[in-house]
Amino acid sequence: MPLGDSITDGVGSSTGAGYRLELFRLALQDEKKLTFVGSHESGPDTVDDVPFPKQQEGHSGWTIDDGGGRSGLYPKLEEWLTATPPDIVTLMIGTNDVDIELDLVNAGMRLGLLLDRIIEHAPDALIVVAQIVPTTDDTENQRVMTYNAAIPELVQQRAEAGKHITMVDMYGAFTDNANYKTEYLADKLHPSDAGYVVMADTWYESIGALLP
Repeated sequence: MPLGDSITDGVGSSTGAGYRLELFRLALQDEKKLTFVGSHESGPDTVDDVPFPKQQEGHSGWTIDDGGGRSGLYPKLEEWLTATPPDIVTLMIGTNDVDIELDLVNAGMRLGLLLDRIIEHAPDALIVVAQIVPTTDDTENQRVMTYNAAIPELVQQRAEAGKHITMVDMYGAFTDNANYKTEYLADKLHPSDAGYVVMADTWYESIGALLP
């Protein structure tokens, strides 16, 4: 289950599928089985002549929880996870919270509650939490880094408690390239096709070996 906001939906990509297209292609190349589940659809009909699973839970403009005039993922999780139970959840959320400066002091707490809700309703699923990608705005990136800095401890606490959870560093995957603003971002917040390839590679490093 790809879970998140417009970046999960694929805004900024020419295919409308974002990282999901390249992640699917990587699985195909390795002859692995991978499909996506969710209540929302976007992306092409096929990838390399293979039907593309368009389902996902990427919701443009959404935040971790309801607030600031935005809808949040938290209230919908039980419905989504029950309707299409996932084996793996690739979660990247918080970009809109940071962008509109929505109670950032408590953003980490909200993310922790979100993780606990996923664990509650999909206890056997592996949750792969991403530290969010940078923006083109250096001032905003200070807020991004502060938000991201809270994530390792949130993940570690739950992993040490025996929960199926791990983390990937999307921020570092982008900023490893000094030209990430022009090469990996289509606008202030959304990756370009090249940026989505970097995201897919980063997800795949974490989950590829787990796919059948």
